[in-house]
Amino acid sequence: MHHIRCGSGKPLLLIHGLGGHGQSWNPILDDLAATREVIAVDLPGFGKTPRLQGETSIRTLADAVTGFVHAHGLQGIDAVGSSMGARLVLELARRGSVVGGVVSLNPGGFWQGWERHVFFSSIWLSIRLLRLLRPALPALSANPVTRALLLAQFSARPTTLAPDIVSDELCSYVASPAFDELLAQLAYGEEQQGAPRGSIAHPLVIGWGRRDRVCFPRQARRALAAFPDAQLHWFERCGHFPHWDQPAQTVDLILGALGGASRRLASPSLDAAGSHDFSGPVTQPV
Repeated sequence: MHHIRCGSGKPLLLIHGLGGHGQSWNPILDDLAATREVIAVDLPGFGKTPRLQGETSIRTLADAVTGFVHAHGLQGIDAVGSSMGARLVLELARRGSVVGGVVSLNPGGFWQGWERHVFFSSIWLSIRLLRLLRPALPALSANPVTRALLLAQFSARPTTLAPDIVSDELCSYVASPAFDELLAQLAYGEEQQGAPRGSIAHPLVIGWGRRDRVCFPRQARRALAAFPDAQLHWFERCGHFPHWDQPAQTVDLILGALGGASRRLASPSLDAAGSHDFSGPVTQPV
């Protein structure tokens, strides 16, 4: 499994979303690597890692990551995931012995009814548009107006994003051989399994953008119901990718929850039950 490894300190595993790759984390990679050894993988079928033989699903990707963790002697590594990767780190946390602390940013898999069809159809149409526009994606990403149009579903602040980061991410989407299969699996395949209260011993934080148009904010309540040991953190003025729209706050949340030199977040926190807790990561009621 191709990966980027940088920094020094306690290891931290980063898992990208659907269509992304290890470099999807570039907006926060250096800040995390200042206090942690960061390992950002390309999942099978994405980036520079060949696709799996047979089915590509959350289950088989979780198996692949588990194999990677064991092969590199990283059992119990803290893990952060985004979108599909956020769902994946929840699955790894549910399994119990693979990862330690987990931060799950805007996880998929908690849609119901019409939300499932909206997710599939909107992403299905988007990827086909991007494939048609592939030769022009660098130029379109450089223009603030077209960048905003391309990222309307994904970012609450698209004009503030670096054009090279946007171009690299969109080109990664269209080049991913496993994209279509995994999109269908995410929308209509296996359901996200939860973990009973008290079954997860390590820190577990679920972060959600208030303006997420891929995984709607209402789904956060279902995520907490499935993982009652988790704390919830809301990102204001943020879409589907907190490490894009709120990079400094994302770094603070990760390092605050999993250990590292982070700035103190200003707001008090609430645990999943709604009681005040001023010592942990900032959370708020759903």
